[in-house]
Amino acid sequence: MSRLQARFEALKSEGRGGLVTFVTAGDPTFDVSSELLAGLPGAGADIIELGMPFTDPMADGPSIELASGRALAGGQEMSKTLAMVTTFRQVDADTPIVLMGYYNPIYNYGLEEFARDAAGAGVDGLIIVDLPPEEEDEFSVFSKAAGIDIVRLIAPTSTDDRIGTLVENASGFLYYVSVRGITGTRSATADEIAQNVARIRKQTDLPVAVGFGIRTPEQAAEVATVSDAAVVGSAIVEHVAAGLDGNGKPSAGLVSDTLAFVSDLSAAVRNARRDVAP
Repeated sequence: MSRLQARFEALKSEGRGGLVTFVTAGDPTFDVSSELLAGLPGAGADIIELGMPFTDPMADGPSIELASGRALAGGQEMSKTLAMVTTFRQVDADTPIVLMGYYNPIYNYGLEEFARDAAGAGVDGLIIVDLPPEEEDEFSVFSKAAGIDIVRLIAPTSTDDRIGTLVENASGFLYYVSVRGITGTRSATADEIAQNVARIRKQTDLPVAVGFGIRTPEQAAEVATVSDAAVVGSAIVEHVAAGLDGNGKPSAGLVSDTLAFVSDLSAAVRNARRDVAP
């Protein structure tokens, strides 16, 4: 059983939804980012999405775009991102890590080499925003051989036929993008999310995580009552940015303040279903 399967089985047995947290590798610096990554499980993150910085993150809003820029300016590259995962695995063998980003850095690294090195570092899954299933064969042969899950994005505009195509070779879990547009913008209502999650579940037994537009503990809790996990990204990245001083340098409280916010999110998610009247 993979780490992702084991984690969602554990969440199911606990009768709760999970918290998926997103941070950008190397933001604001390699060392601070590594410290933040190491602290996320203790703060309550059930699954970690680690962003692979890219110069043109077209699906991401300004907060994550700025985070990518900070990371790249600091010298972050794919080998350093995989090194962060390797170090993380030395102290945490259980928390799943999913790399999220775009195909270009993977392609430039080398498809077979990337799949091999990512699996060796301890990566469990990949969300490749701009790689549709119709064009993934050149890479999926290597990711499957390495045992890395490919997590599919499903949009609110996806038809039932398209959902069927997306879930066909997906693994790990499915990521329902709850709003049209880029990350960190408007939020969908719980009713909208519940209806679309139900549509997805008619075609697959894979867990469904919901992201985009979830900014507060209350919103995360609401989403966790109608899905298998809530994904919070931009709001966490903005806490990182808020911890920078006037010169763009990390303050002493950046990591602790960001992890405190994650703890608030986690507490809300863990209590969400018990707070819903039967």
